[in-house]
Amino acid sequence: MKRLPLVLLAALFLLPLPATAAAEPFWFDRAKVGVSGDVFRDEHGREIVLRGFNVSGEAKLAEQRGLPFASVADARVSAAALRKMSGANAIRFLVTWAWIEPEPKRIDHGYLAKVTEQITAFTDQGIRVYLDFHQDLYSRYLFNRDSWYTGDGAPEWLVRAGNYPRESCGLCFHWGQNMKNNQAVTSAVYDFWHNRELQTSAGPIRIRDEFLFQAGETLRYLKQNLSPAAFDMMLGVDPLNEPYAGRYDAGQSGPTWERDLLWPFHQQFRQRMDEAGWTDKPVFAEPLVFWNQNVEFFAEPGGFTALSRLGPRYVFNSHFYDGKAQSGVLKPGNANDGEYTADFREIRDRATSLGSPGIVSEFGHPIAGFTSDKAPSVLKAMYQALDSRVTGAEWWAKSAESGRALSGSQWHWDIYYNRHHELMNDNPDKVKTEGDAMNDEHFSAVRLDGTTPVLNVDGRLIDRAFPRAVAGDTLAFTYEDRVVSAWNRIPDTMPAVRALAGTGQYAVIAWRSNGSTAPTELHLPAAFRPESTTVVSDLGSVTGLPSYTGKEPVAVAPEPGVPGVNRLMLSGQDTGKVHFALVAGESRPTQAALAELTAWAAALK
Repeated sequence: MKRLPLVLLAALFLLPLPATAAAEPFWFDRAKVGVSGDVFRDEHGREIVLRGFNVSGEAKLAEQRGLPFASVADARVSAAALRKMSGANAIRFLVTWAWIEPEPKRIDHGYLAKVTEQITAFTDQGIRVYLDFHQDLYSRYLFNRDSWYTGDGAPEWLVRAGNYPRESCGLCFHWGQNMKNNQAVTSAVYDFWHNRELQTSAGPIRIRDEFLFQAGETLRYLKQNLSPAAFDMMLGVDPLNEPYAGRYDAGQSGPTWERDLLWPFHQQFRQRMDEAGWTDKPVFAEPLVFWNQNVEFFAEPGGFTALSRLGPRYVFNSHFYDGKAQSGVLKPGNANDGEYTADFREIRDRATSLGSPGIVSEFGHPIAGFTSDKAPSVLKAMYQALDSRVTGAEWWAKSAESGRALSGSQWHWDIYYNRHHELMNDNPDKVKTEGDAMNDEHFSAVRLDGTTPVLNVDGRLIDRAFPRAVAGDTLAFTYEDRVVSAWNRIPDTMPAVRALAGTGQYAVIAWRSNGSTAPTELHLPAAFRPESTTVVSDLGSVTGLPSYTGKEPVAVAPEPGVPGVNRLMLSGQDTGKVHFALVAGESRPTQAALAELTAWAAALK
C-alpha cells in the first residue's frame, strides 16, 4: 500500500501551533556540544548523553531518490513524533553518495537542498544531528535484478566503470554474508580502500579521492545553507557506515588494515571537514565493523587496537547487534539481566583507552519475523547496558562501578514501515512494500496507523529516563523500565527506597558537581506526570514538581519542541559535592528513603 500524505499530521504534532504552545528553549538549550577528553560536553561544562534513532526511512532506497522523507512535511511529522514518543535528543541522519553525485564531478544540489530542509525539521525540535555517509554492500548497482539481496552507497557510474564480476553470494542466509562471500562486493570494497583509478566520462577518477570530494562538497553546502542555529545543532559526521576491507593484502590483519587504510581515511575526512567549516565538530570514526561481532563466523580483530589515541576531535563510534539472537538458533531464549553488559563495557573501554567519547550509533533487533519475540528482552538489555557498566542484580552493590551512561542511536525510525514501494534493484517485478523494504529487514520502532504515527514496540522501551545533561561527572545511573521483568532489584537493606519505587518505573542518578551554572537534566518519560512524580534528592524532596524558573533546586521544565515532553531539572552548583536523586511516580517522599539514599551515595565519594 502506498503511503498517505502526511501534511494534515503537522497540525497534530508540530505545525501550526499557537505561538505560546511550543516549548521555548532556555539559555542553555542550544549550547554547542563537543568532545572533552573521553566525554561529550556542552559549552557550559555539562556532560552530555546522546540518545535517539537512526533516521533512515527512504534513505537506503531508490523510491524517493535516497531522501529519508518524501517531503519536508513528512520530516516534520516524523521529528515531532520522535520527540513526543521517545524524548530523543539526537539522531543519526543518513545521506548517500549515489544521490549526492549522480554523475562524475556533478553534485546534485537539489538533493542537498532537500537534505537541508529535512535536517532542519529535526533541529527545530531541539534534536541534535550527526550526519552518516551510509553504505551497505557498497552499492545497489552491484546487484542483479533478480538477486536475493541489494545494497546502497556508491553511484551507478562508478560501479559500471569498475567492471566488477557478476555478483553471487551462494547459499547466504543473511545479507551481511555478502561482505565476505560475494566477489563483486569484496572486489569493489577493496578497490575503494586502495583508491583504484577508473576511467569515466569526466576523465580518470580515483575512487576514494572522489568519495572525499563529494563528502567535502556536501559538508560545504550544509554549512552554507543550514541556518546558524541549525548548524549549531549539528554534532559531527560519521564518514562511512560499517567499514570493512573487502579482502586483506598478504600479511594484513584487521588491526593493521585499520591502522594503514581506515585511519588515514578518517584523517583525510577530518581535513575535508575542516576545509568545509566543520572544524569544531568531531569525526564519528567507526572501526572495522566485525571487531565486536558475537558470531564467530563474522568476528575479526580490530577496534583501533593498533592506534594509541584518536585525538581531541574524534569519537569512537561502534555498532552492536546480537547476531546470535537474530539467528534464532545460536541463542534460543530471551536476553537476560546483564546480557550485554560485557559487550558494551568493551566499547566503553576502547573509547576510554583511545581518549575519546564512545557512542553506539547502531543497535537493535527485528520487531517482526521469526526472532521478533526476543525484541523486548534484547532491547531492554541493550538499553540497560547503555545506562550502566554493571548488571541490574549488582547495581546497588556495585554502583560505584556504574559510570556514566553511554550515548546511542537505535536502528531505526521509519514512519513508512510496511508502506514502501521499492523496486528492488530497479526490478519492476520485485516491488518491496513490507517492513523496511531492504533485505527483508524489520527494525523500525514506528509506523503509520492510517495517518497517525504509532509504535511497533512497547513505548516503555524507548521512552526512557536518561541524563540529557549532567553538571559535572556522572558516578552512577540506572533506569528500571519494568518491561519483561524488573531486573534492578532494590536490596533488602533499603526498604524505604523499595517502597518508594513500588511497582512502577524509576531512575536513580548520582553525580559530582563541577559548579556549572546550568542544571543537570533527566528526560522524564511520559509515564512520569509532573503533578504526581516524586523526587528524593539531597537537593530537596518533593511530590508534584514545580515549574522551573532557574531558582528551584528540583523542578520540571518542558523540553524544546513539541509540547508535552518534560525533563527533571536538578540545580546544585557546589563544586566537588556528590548529588543524588531518585525519581519515581505515584508515591510520597519519606525521611527514611532520603536517609537510605544518603548512606548509599556516601559510598560513591
